[in-house]
Amino acid sequence: MNESLPQVSVLIPCRNEERTIGQVLEALHRQSFPAGRMEVIVADGRSTDGTRDKIDGFARAHPGWVLRRVDNPGRSAPAGLNAALREARGEIILRMDAHAIPDPDYVEQCVRAIERSGCEGVGGGIDIQPGGSGVMARAIAAAVANPFATGGVRYRSGGKEGEVDTVPFAAFRRDVFRRVGEFNEQVPVNEDYEFNYRVRAAGGRIFFTPKIRSRYIARGELGALARQYYFYGHQKAVMLSFHPKSVRPRQLIPAFFAPSLAILSAGAFLLPPLAIILGLELAVYAAVSAAFAGREAAARKEAALLPALMLVFFCIHAAWGAGFWIGAARSLNRLLRGRPAA
Repeated sequence: MNESLPQVSVLIPCRNEERTIGQVLEALHRQSFPAGRMEVIVADGRSTDGTRDKIDGFARAHPGWVLRRVDNPGRSAPAGLNAALREARGEIILRMDAHAIPDPDYVEQCVRAIERSGCEGVGGGIDIQPGGSGVMARAIAAAVANPFATGGVRYRSGGKEGEVDTVPFAAFRRDVFRRVGEFNEQVPVNEDYEFNYRVRAAGGRIFFTPKIRSRYIARGELGALARQYYFYGHQKAVMLSFHPKSVRPRQLIPAFFAPSLAILSAGAFLLPPLAIILGLELAVYAAVSAAFAGREAAARKEAALLPALMLVFFCIHAAWGAGFWIGAARSLNRLLRGRPAA
C-alpha cells in the first residue's frame, strides 16, 4: 500500500534556529504520512549557535528516520533550498521553514491536494503564534495576520480553497523544477513568492486549501519585526527588476506611505500648508489603524493590545516602505552599472 504513495522530500533552510528547529523536526517526525516514503533534508547556513547539534542529535535519536543535514555556504534561504534540492530524491518537493510547525497531517494533505487538484504547487493556511510572552509579542503575532498590516492574503486570513498567487511552505511536483529552474538566489527574501510567480508565468497553477495547516512562530521583538519587513520591502523591489508584472496594487500602498510622510515632513518647513496635508494623512492613518487595532483587541479581549497593535502596524508599513525604496535605488544603481539587481 505505502509503495503506491509518492516519495516526499521535505527541505528546510535554516541558520541559527536552535530555539525552533527541534520543534519543527519533532512535528515532521510525527506526521501521519508513512515515514518510509518521506525524507527530511535540512540545509544549514553555517549556524553559529547550537542549530547543527540539535539537528545531528535528533538524527541520532531517530536512526530509522531519514534526516540529513547538508551545508549551505551561501547562507540564504534560496541557496539552502537549492543545496537541499540537489540532494532530494522525492517525486514531491515540500519546502518547510524553521519557524513553522506543521500539523500532524501536513504532508499527507499536501500529497492529497496535489493529486486531486492537478496543480503544480499546493499549500495552506498558517496560524501565527507569538514569539514571546509579552504584550508586544502578542501584538506582533496578531498584526502579521491582520489584513491592515499584510493585505489579507488568503493563507493568513483564511478562505475557500482554490487557485491563488502564492502559498507558504508549499509542496511541488518534482518536474516543476525541471521546467522553471531552481529557487532564485538573487532574491534571498520572498524567494517562495518569486518561485511561485515563475510557476504561474510558465502556465502552472498554485492551489490553496485550508486543510493544510501549520503554526508559524512570529518575531518576538519590534526590532526583529522591523528588520524582517525592511528586507521584505527591499526584496520586493529587487524582484520587480526580474518580474515587473509581479507587483499587486495593494503592495504599493506602504511603498508610498513612508516616503509621503518623509516628503511632507521636510516640505512643511518650507511650505507651511503642507503641514495640514501631513496632519490629515496621519489622522486618517491613525483612525484606520485604531479601527483595525480596536477590533483585534476586542476580539482577543485584551485592551493593552490596542496601542501595541497601532505601533506594530506603523512599524510594518514604515519598514516595508523604507526597504522598498532603498532596494529600488540599489537595484537601479546596479542595473545602470551592468550588474545583477540583487
